Amino acid sequence: MNEKNREGKLSFAAGGKGINVCRQLKQLGVQNIALTFSGGTFGKLFREAIKSEGLDFSLINVSSETRVCPVIIDSGNKKASYYFPVNPIIMKEEKEKFILQMEKMIKNCEIVVFSGSSPCKETEDIFPIGIEMAKRYDKISICDTYGNHLKESYYAAPRIIHNNIEEIESSLSIKLENEKDKLDFLDSLYNYGIKQTFLTDEANDFYSSNFDFHYKVTVPKIDLVDSTGSGDSFVAGIAYGWHHNLTFTEQIKFAVALGSANAETFDVAIISKEKAEELINLVEVVSVGKKMKIIDDSPH
Repeated sequence: MNEKNREGKLSFAAGGKGINVCRQLKQLGVQNIALTFSGGTFGKLFREAIKSEGLDFSLINVSSETRVCPVIIDSGNKKASYYFPVNPIIMKEEKEKFILQMEKMIKNCEIVVFSGSSPCKETEDIFPIGIEMAKRYDKISICDTYGNHLKESYYAAPRIIHNNIEEIESSLSIKLENEKDKLDFLDSLYNYGIKQTFLTDEANDFYSSNFDFHYKVTVPKIDLVDSTGSGDSFVAGIAYGWHHNLTFTEQIKFAVALGSANAETFDVAIISKEKAEELINLVEVVSVGKKMKIIDDSPH
């Protein structure tokens, strides 16, 4: 049945996984700057939307139109529908400008977050190149991506990986159906040189690793509204934890609390530290398999 809605509100907002991470970090008081592509009429709107939020950014201008994702929100039924058009095409010279700017920015940062997918085949080596740069300049790298370049990104060995199970299975054509599958996969990433891995699974409990130690993480039970951006808030929480020298357990609890709180609202990646802290005690991190020995070096 066709329906008309004459009471709807129209607004423009900057999106994408990397922008969401930047927004969440800004909300947490962590200075950051985004680097991405932008082009065409929608690219100008994208720039204005980022500026209006007070986010710091550097944009590489491209000839293709920036992708726009229409989102229809039915707040009464707590439902959001997303419509993704085709990705833009990035030219070789545009990618090379991006890589030059990326290296300048990596030199002057503490943590680099490689977040989002590759829009086209030409750009599939950007993340692996960036991860190698981060290692060269002794920077912490966090990678949250999927698609054809996922395996090459793993081979480049970022310090930290975040993926949800569905992304891994679809990108690598594998199945992670049980605990053994997931723990074996964590081991395989550690063998690449990846120090921390977080394999989230929507609202389900998930597995993580810190070096070759494995953990099962129980997530809070919430009133789900929309999970869009929850993975990005999670990644921002991991970056926040490293920036503030939190322990692994503190880091992962805070990240999970951010992601869970984000899923309770239609807003994307603007969770306050205070809101996340309300959920932290509902997150449980349990060691699986080999136990880490804690040495008490306090004076007696």
